[in-house]
Amino acid sequence: MSKLKIGIIGLGGIADFHSEGILASGEAEIWAICDEDEKRLAARRVQWNIPEDRAYLSYSELLRNPEVDAVTIGTPTVSHFAIAMAAIEHGKPFALEKPVGMNAEEAAALRAALQNKPLPHMICFSYRYKAAARYAKQLIEEGRLGTIRHVYSQYLQEWGIHDDIPLVWRFVKSVTGSGAFGDLGCHILDLTRFLVGNTVRLIADADTIIKQRNLLDGSGQGEVDVDDFCHVLSRMEGGISASMLISRFAYGRGNYQQIEIYGSKGALVYNLDAADSLQAKFKEEGDEHFRPVDIPDHCRTGQMQAFFHLVKGQGDGLDATIEDGYINQLAVDAIIQSFTEERWITIQ
Repeated sequence: MSKLKIGIIGLGGIADFHSEGILASGEAEIWAICDEDEKRLAARRVQWNIPEDRAYLSYSELLRNPEVDAVTIGTPTVSHFAIAMAAIEHGKPFALEKPVGMNAEEAAALRAALQNKPLPHMICFSYRYKAAARYAKQLIEEGRLGTIRHVYSQYLQEWGIHDDIPLVWRFVKSVTGSGAFGDLGCHILDLTRFLVGNTVRLIADADTIIKQRNLLDGSGQGEVDVDDFCHVLSRMEGGISASMLISRFAYGRGNYQQIEIYGSKGALVYNLDAADSLQAKFKEEGDEHFRPVDIPDHCRTGQMQAFFHLVKGQGDGLDATIEDGYINQLAVDAIIQSFTEERWITIQ
């Protein structure tokens, strides 16, 4: 069978992750690329040996290429909506980075467009593809934890702590929509929903620690107008009490995640640092302590490979759809509203 011809739109850091999955697969190839930065476009073209006539400054031109089978969209948040909508109009299956858009209104419009013109798509909530997370979902669905009471989660990085990092787009609300929570917290929102269920109401606290950073062109300083950390207390479906701790100022943390799920007859601890792992303690098995869990091979998959299966009509039903992205964005918007207004918010 011929390989899927994939177009990569947005050639920043996330493109390394997308390209790695494409190059590792025998079912797809990097066929076309796009970025509005000419130097970056030229460097990636050399890196991946892409002909000049398949390297685009305009995403519209790439989407008009009839040979492109599907695209990945890894641009700053502000352009997600326009590019994804254009992909729908051109009938191109797409993998869209998170969050879906700048707000729930944009997510709702994309959801409506896909209802009118269905096509394969994925929202890139990457941690759905961690083997430990998938096995945790299986154990929960098997009822091994009993009635779930609490979910405690963290997503911690340290990169924002360095004051020599300039005012990149992730620090600018008009480009990113929200700060640490939209960047990191939306992953935890999706992962807890993937495992347990929806968040119903919440209260959040957030702040900006470094309020001024050097401009990229060295001409002075600019304002950081998004959150550097966000802590959330929430209630989920079924009365589950939950908390989320999100920070880009956690000294010593690279890409640290932990989710603890406590039920009436068991508990799970999912952890991601260097690698993902799962620990369990089950009443029915007489466990006296938390113990490492062996993760079966059927839980192991890759996000880009899952996308290719989806494009071919072979998805496993565990990929995040625009519906998942919309529900996630409702929660992100509610969290921003909560820490702005300093009150509890019910998600409608």
